[in-house]
Amino acid sequence: MEEIQQRQRCTLCPRACGADRDGGHGSCGTGTGTGFEVASVTVHHGEEPVISGTDGLCNIFFSGCNLQCIYCQNYQISRNTDRIPGSTLSLPELIGRITVILDRGIENIGFVSPSHMVPQVRAITRELHRLGYFPIVVYNTNAYEKVETLRSLEGLVDVYLPDFKYMDKSLAAHWSGVADYPSVACSAIKEMYRQKGNRLFFTDSGKLRSGMIVRHLVLPGAVASSIGVFRFLAEELSNRLAVSLMAQYQPTRHVMGLPPLHRKITAAEYEQVATEVERLGFENGWFQEYDSAEQYNPDFTLPSPFGG
Repeated sequence: MEEIQQRQRCTLCPRACGADRDGGHGSCGTGTGTGFEVASVTVHHGEEPVISGTDGLCNIFFSGCNLQCIYCQNYQISRNTDRIPGSTLSLPELIGRITVILDRGIENIGFVSPSHMVPQVRAITRELHRLGYFPIVVYNTNAYEKVETLRSLEGLVDVYLPDFKYMDKSLAAHWSGVADYPSVACSAIKEMYRQKGNRLFFTDSGKLRSGMIVRHLVLPGAVASSIGVFRFLAEELSNRLAVSLMAQYQPTRHVMGLPPLHRKITAAEYEQVATEVERLGFENGWFQEYDSAEQYNPDFTLPSPFGG
């Protein structure tokens, strides 16, 4: 069984906070360098159709986050100042929870907010392989990643699912606490593209077997930043990339007094971004329905955070 190295002076993510996470806590809010801090292991149906399929996938939601987006819909498990639902598990305990789901016929596993838990991602994947399980591995990240960390995952990750948040440094600073997000995310997504390119490969059942899908959540009052994201992808990478344009933003109680985040996006804002995506020539991917926000309100105090 693979051991997790102690993470003294942690530099896993671009924050490079230098925390001793063996007994302490980094800027991500997590410590226990040899443990697995997990908020939920659950079957999830809310990802893109080629990832979720009809059966869903086994999502592992890690506790804490290396970003602190003030509007995060998963705030129960991402706000590092709050008590986070979940527990610190041993590797055998976590593997047991995962294999119970895989044994139901689920073909893939997703690691959600994994940037600060990359050694754990490697350990989980390799232990599953040792036990004879070879699920499709989906790396669901906020794209605030170090290139060298992503390179360490080459060959282990089958599908990259980055959420490309901003091309505006000011928004990144005010809403996620990291002014360098655009430059860091651009480099990270270029590395994912180097590993996977713009082709998608599917299983016989229609699940995505290998590739990359770039997500983007349209935020209120941030149309220019959204358009900048897709122009970067088209001009610096390829408009043949699969993209997923999301309309599900819904304000949480933490931003009710912070305009423009205190409101939902308007139909006009979403249409502006969607029109630009089409103008740039993107043909592969998904547009979320405008009125979908009500369907994405997890409660991580429940065994099934996203409902039945």
